[in-house]
Order: sequence, then structure tokens, then C-alpha cells
Amino acid sequence: MDTIIIKDLEVFCRVGVSEEERAQAQRLLITVEMARDFLAAAENDDLAATIDYHAVTERLLRFGKEWDWRLIETLAEDIARVLLDEFKADSVSVEVKKFAIPQARYVSVRIKRGAAVEVPDAIAPSKEGGDAP
Repeated sequence: MDTIIIKDLEVFCRVGVSEEERAQAQRLLITVEMARDFLAAAENDDLAATIDYHAVTERLLRFGKEWDWRLIETLAEDIARVLLDEFKADSVSVEVKKFAIPQARYVSVRIKRGAAVEVPDAIAPSKEGGDAP
């Protein structure tokens, strides 16, 4: 399987267990790996036959503007769902890095999901008045 990787994209999201921590957007680094067969795209030099990584980047940069999450695990699940549903990746890997512990460079969560794997609706961000991201 072929893979597109966006490494350490800087985003700002409201994420944290306490309301105080979620009160302001925090800097996170997100790495995504999106797998799909890109042979047709390469043979035809056709953007429509691949995953538009510029569009993915723009989507991820907007991702946290309207919602907040308690856990980076939930944020990673929601990102995976968007990549699978909206960008039709066959499988994805999502890593979210958070800079919450001063004694550590970062804390991260990494998940891998496939298009056939359903993410339960119960796993959803805490919304400030909107639909799922």
C-alpha cells in the first residue's frame, strides 16, 4: 500500500481534562499517514486519483476551531474518522503530540485505523454547539 505522510503539522486545539486547560487553544503537533493505492494517480498524473494532502492540511488546521476534547485519544480518533470518511484513505495512522508535562519533550498518542473499522458514535468531541468535526 502507498502512503502519504504529513509530519508534525502544527495545529491549535482546545484539549485537556480540566475546563481550565481547555479554555485556550494549545499547540499540538499532528502526524498523519494515509494509505491508499496511488498507482492510477501516478500513471495519469491525476490529483483526483490520490489524496490531496493540501486539502488534508487545510482540514486539519481548521479542525479544532469549533470543538474541544478532554483527551488527545479522542482527538486522534476524530481525525482518523475524517481522513477515512472525507479523504477516502484505506487506512490511517494518527499521532497527536501534546506539550503538557514540563519534564518531558511531549506526550503523544498514536492510533491506526482502517476504512473497515467503525469508530463508535460514543467517541465524539465535547462540542460547543456544532456537529461532529
